[in-house]
Amino acid sequence: MQTTNPSGRPKVVIVGCGFGGLEAARKLQSADVDVTVIDKTNHHLFQPLLYQVATAGLAAPSIAAPVRALFRKQPNITTLLGEVGGIDPATRSVQLANGDRVPYDHLIVAAGATHSYFGHDEWAPMAPGLKTLADAFEIRRRVLLSFESAEVAADLERRRALLTFVVIGAGPTGVEMAGTLAEIAKHTLSGEFRHIDPASAQVLLVEGGPRVLQAMPESLSQKALEQLEKLGVEVRLNARVTSIDATGLEVQTGGGADGAPVASYRIDSSCVVWAAGVAASPLGRMLGTATGVECDRAGRIKVEPDLSLAGHPEISVVGDLAAAMSHAPGKPPKPVPGVSPGAKQMGRAAAANILRRIAGQPTVPFRYADYGNLATIGRNSAVVDLGTPFGPLRFSGRLAWLFWLFAHAYFLIGFRNRIVVMMDWAGAYWSFQRNARVVADVQGKSES
Repeated sequence: MQTTNPSGRPKVVIVGCGFGGLEAARKLQSADVDVTVIDKTNHHLFQPLLYQVATAGLAAPSIAAPVRALFRKQPNITTLLGEVGGIDPATRSVQLANGDRVPYDHLIVAAGATHSYFGHDEWAPMAPGLKTLADAFEIRRRVLLSFESAEVAADLERRRALLTFVVIGAGPTGVEMAGTLAEIAKHTLSGEFRHIDPASAQVLLVEGGPRVLQAMPESLSQKALEQLEKLGVEVRLNARVTSIDATGLEVQTGGGADGAPVASYRIDSSCVVWAAGVAASPLGRMLGTATGVECDRAGRIKVEPDLSLAGHPEISVVGDLAAAMSHAPGKPPKPVPGVSPGAKQMGRAAAANILRRIAGQPTVPFRYADYGNLATIGRNSAVVDLGTPFGPLRFSGRLAWLFWLFAHAYFLIGFRNRIVVMMDWAGAYWSFQRNARVVADVQGKSES
């Protein structure tokens, strides 16, 4: 089955409704084009707050919005729930997994990213990553049930492993996850158990590099490390994971440029979270093969300055799937970081260039505006690195934490979500409670 276009207007297909796809669709809402948005889920997810669903701080609907509801007032946009199985540039069509084909005149691919285990995909069942709501539900289940299992464990070694939580990777997600786990153990669960002291739980943050938050300036990285340690997180730097199994992981240290001797040790843990690696969606390599365009090591497809593909100007790639460069006038090209502001800007730029092509105008190179980086560590703890016309503005602590809160609430989709999240945060701040602690299925993935 192949969809048709009775209006005769240009057909724009957008694959993925993450930050990049959503912004592209919004840019085209008043244009004289027919837009089809295809996503394998029925919701847009605000990923920067996904870790709060995984740690029971927020309910899933607070950070997700139904795709159809987002576009209900945009009559030129059709949404399809489906997984893309292939893209055929020769016939200009997108093939869905169910066999349907969706034709296009212009295509924007914004399929996002997935986890990278650096060649060890067998680690995934033991150390889930955090990219989807399903991931968040599974991590939340494992965290909460570790405390429950420790309450009834008679063997002290078994109890110690159940109360050892390991986060691998000290980027923003890893830092935020580790800090929140420490808060849950020391504050949220206080007084709720009779045979264990939740505050005795050990939270480890394992990082293969020399510092946490390596994308940030070294001064803020040090501040983040100090704030993590103050919360009770044990940070282990220059520690490379070599093996993960059902009962824990093996870690190797040393062997670096400083000539430190190589040493290995084991950490027994029943709850390991992976936050160390990101790879582009498999759709990137699939598209690269179909178009003859090269992909980088992470599977991101290399794009032209205007975000289109070489030899296929009708196809644009944005977000985490694109190996894109920012082309500021008078400056050398710089890689665009894989963050939500970059995806949003690329989505808008790709849509604007499509409208230029339709109007017979030349496209313009993409220019990324870097507004800085934010990361929260825990209660009253965060680091902020902002770009301003007067130079970088960097600060940490409570002021940075408040800035982080209001910035993330502002960028949430929908007024209701902003209000609900702010109320949940206010309640959690004063009570130390996390109200999304329901696990629907103790044997499998929870669904709330």
